[in-house]
Amino acid sequence: MADAKIKVQVEGNQVLEVVVSDKKVDGIWIVLGEGVHNVKCKLTPTRNSLAYAGSIMGREIIYKRSVEEVKADIAREEHESYQFRTR
Repeated sequence: MADAKIKVQVEGNQVLEVVVSDKKVDGIWIVLGEGVHNVKCKLTPTRNSLAYAGSIMGREIIYKRSVEEVKADIAREEHESYQFRTR
């Protein structure tokens, strides 16, 4: 099974691809780095619900997808995984 990855923006214009360990509407857990040097972070919705934001080691990380878009992504992923389990 392939790890789900998303692109997040770090302070400035740097874009990183990070691994998603858990995705829910109220928060997205991401893993930055590999092996023993990885760091976990929870991205939470912003006040206007237009993005998710979090902080790793003092650096702000932004995932520019709204809560509604993430909710639709989760529903689509659940639907696709359900189709594989049915007979």
